[in-house]
Amino acid sequence: MPDTRLASDDESRPGLDEAGASFDYLLGGAIRILQPRDGYRVSMDTVMLAATVPAKAGERVIEGGVGTGGASLCLARRVPGVMVDGVELQDEMLAFASRNIELNGLGGQVRVRKGCITDLSGPEGVYDHAMVNPPYLAAGKAIRSPETNKGLANMELTGSLKDWIRFCLHHVKPKGTISIVYRADRMDEVIALLHRQAGDLTIFPMWSKAGVPAKRVIIQARKGTRGVAHLLPGMVMHGADGLNTPEAESVLRQMQPLDLKAFAKGRQSG
Repeated sequence: MPDTRLASDDESRPGLDEAGASFDYLLGGAIRILQPRDGYRVSMDTVMLAATVPAKAGERVIEGGVGTGGASLCLARRVPGVMVDGVELQDEMLAFASRNIELNGLGGQVRVRKGCITDLSGPEGVYDHAMVNPPYLAAGKAIRSPETNKGLANMELTGSLKDWIRFCLHHVKPKGTISIVYRADRMDEVIALLHRQAGDLTIFPMWSKAGVPAKRVIIQARKGTRGVAHLLPGMVMHGADGLNTPEAESVLRQMQPLDLKAFAKGRQSG
């Protein structure tokens, strides 16, 4: 996504490295976000994930590994009245997320707290939906980024993929949705971990451009159900010119939801 920065912005906040941060925009300017210039940054995956959560006003959503708050804020802006709780382990990311909630005036809808996704000591089954963007790299399978926040975001250092799935299953109510954005070449692991615990699977591929293998998929399931799985048509994100496709733009900038149920029926809701 474009890295739009405001040189005139000067937001001083204890615990934040303002000199190493930039202001950027999501959802066509509907969300303003402060994030590190280097290390972990919000990506298209974040916005697409939030768009798939079928939350309604008054429902509760939990996000594991909230980072700078991008997904939670996008969901809250798209669905007024939804309540989102974010869990984040890193103090730096937690400070960014708290600041971003304030910047966007969403303190009445979004809350964040320090915690690890492996800690399941809280009450079970209280959320209507869960969403996560787990680290894509298994520990020991790649070189860790020297940026601490990016290393933790990209590699399974504080919890395995199984832990992330367990986090979602613990927190959502029966028939609540679990939405996960992940690497396409590891989607079999996600499906295996959800087996017999969540059903009605929908698998939504995202192709960077037409004619190439998908690198990312969004997998959504309902806790405790036994419905069949659907491999959806998915979405091409960029055209031959390198620009976002109209379909991608409608989600990334115009706040249109990704209705996976509609895709399963062969149509996209308007």
